Amino acid sequence: MTDVEMVRVFVGADGTGGSPLGVVADGDAVRDVTERQEVARRLGFSETVFVDDAARGEVDIYTPSTRLPFAGYPLIGAASVLRAHGGPVEVLRTTAGDVATWVEGEFTWIRGRAEWVSGKRTRQYASVAEVDALPAPPPGEGWLYAWAWEDEASGTLRARGFPRRGDAIAEDEATGSAAMLLTAELGRAVHVRQGAGSEIVARVRDGGWTEVGGRVVPAGSRPLRQVTDAS
Repeated sequence: MTDVEMVRVFVGADGTGGSPLGVVADGDAVRDVTERQEVARRLGFSETVFVDDAARGEVDIYTPSTRLPFAGYPLIGAASVLRAHGGPVEVLRTTAGDVATWVEGEFTWIRGRAEWVSGKRTRQYASVAEVDALPAPPPGEGWLYAWAWEDEASGTLRARGFPRRGDAIAEDEATGSAAMLLTAELGRAVHVRQGAGSEIVARVRDGGWTEVGGRVVPAGSRPLRQVTDAS
């Protein structure tokens, strides 16, 4: 029986935070795009990923309301799940492009390009307190990554992510692609504290590449049939 494996991505050092992710490692169990979208909607996570070819690293990513060509935390989470299955994972193949992935210590990393991050914008606020005081979501339309420096000299910042796309997700606990976009815009390494307790690290590389890393922890599993049969 196929399961939806669940992990939390970008967990803090104390084990808090982390954005919940569903990974269907056997993508053959749900081949139709419409059915995959419905599974993602019923799970209700910010994103769900289907693995179409584990050996080649081919993946397909969904929010509760749309399909994505690229995303950060689903790729980090999927890489971690595939490694837990015992497979060598060096690249994940998305519609946007091939994403290198590897492990450094307790962090799983991916490498991508800021231009692959579609539909998101960043906005700097004057203080951490101002970011913390934002309603979820703030007024306005379009995906917003709100941030402020905690310590600019060290590259430490506070961020919150608001999809504002009209589905059930008012705020993302942690968002790898938005952190990638911001890091590329700043042109420097950053250490992000996002959501209630998530931790993201990111750095720029030559040739227009940006790397994002974080901790991943397992969060149980759920039979896929239980999801598809839900009323």
